[in-house]
Amino acid sequence: MENIAVIGAGTMGNGIAHVLAQKGFTVHLIDVQASALEKALATIEKNLDRQIAKQTISAADKATTLHNITTFDSIEKGVANADLVIEAATENSDIKKKIFVSLDQYTKPSCILATNTSSIAIGQLAAVTKRPSQVIGMHFMNPVPIMKLVEIINGEATASEITETIVALTKKIDKIPCVVKDAPGFIANRILMPMINEAIYAFAEGISDAATIDQIMKLGMAHPMGPLQLADYIGLDVCKNIMTIMEEGFNNTKYAPCPLLVTMVKEGKLGVKTGEGFYKY
Repeated sequence: MENIAVIGAGTMGNGIAHVLAQKGFTVHLIDVQASALEKALATIEKNLDRQIAKQTISAADKATTLHNITTFDSIEKGVANADLVIEAATENSDIKKKIFVSLDQYTKPSCILATNTSSIAIGQLAAVTKRPSQVIGMHFMNPVPIMKLVEIINGEATASEITETIVALTKKIDKIPCVVKDAPGFIANRILMPMINEAIYAFAEGISDAATIDQIMKLGMAHPMGPLQLADYIGLDVCKNIMTIMEEGFNNTKYAPCPLLVTMVKEGKLGVKTGEGFYKY
């Protein structure tokens, strides 16, 4: 496996492209917006400079990494020679399904189709392709260049040799693969998001302020970041969407997003990306 295409040049996509290119893969980074591609390359360069400053890579490593990345504004052109495509587009099932229909059409028959989804069922995406056995989840953690975990999600139809290939690739880029079955929220978000949701309930009920709630979880549970600060960092809209996906997927109201979370999203208070969530930025 040499040629890997990454769909989506946002936070996750550019991070995935960065780590793959740094390990010597030929990476095609694809996004319909030219501005997103420019921003992605600037972000990757900035992160590489940070690695140089920490003396974890050399200037030559940076040059090679950037040389390994080519940008494309069309799926058809960008995936033609791909051995693997990792979709990292917006966490919206309709958007992802359209992308997978296109990928099935424009990639070679042997190409593996992976999704970086954090909660959408792998089976849903596999069902719109003619190769469900070659569809798999690769849920990277943010920030991708730093975080070691990749949650590997097997769809019901995913072939064992595809899983083995993706596990081997994950190890090759110095990440740690953890294989799970396809279920709403998988493991990471099935456990994380209800914790964040419960912290929002505690805040909404006035039991304590945001900073204290976060401090308790950091000091008492050794979490590097408190749940409300983490929610701001993830994006409150993303948190709400994942809770809704789990509520509908399990048909269980225990996963319903806290009413305060719903209100904050309606008000456009989405966290770091809008300058205000549980904290101001």
